[in-house]
Amino acid sequence: MATAETIKSVLSNPVTLDRVIEMAWEDRTPFEAIEFQFGITEADVIEIMRRSLKRSSFNLWRKRVNSGVSIKHKKIRDASIVRFKCSRQRQISLNKISKR
Repeated sequence: MATAETIKSVLSNPVTLDRVIEMAWEDRTPFEAIEFQFGITEADVIEIMRRSLKRSSFNLWRKRVNSGVSIKHKKIRDASIVRFKCSRQRQISLNKISKR
C-alpha cells in the first residue's frame, strides 16, 4: 500500500501527475495498471484525483468510474480485452512502461 509520501511524490512531479490523471480518465486502463506502473493503489488514485481536479470534474470522474461504462477493474473486464488502451489511440512517448 502506498503511503502519504508516495502521494506527495506523485503530486510534486507534474509529468507523473499528468500521466496518472490521464490513465485514471481512460476507460480501458484498469487501476491495476496504474498500480503496476506507479505503485499507487486505487484509493491513492482517488485521493490524487480529489486533490488535483476541480470538485465538479472529480464528481464527473467518480460517476463515470462507478457507472459501468468504465472498465477500471480487471475482475469485471471481459477476458478478451488484453490491452490497456484503444487500438486507435496514439502511442504516448513519456510512458515508463510501454503499453504495447
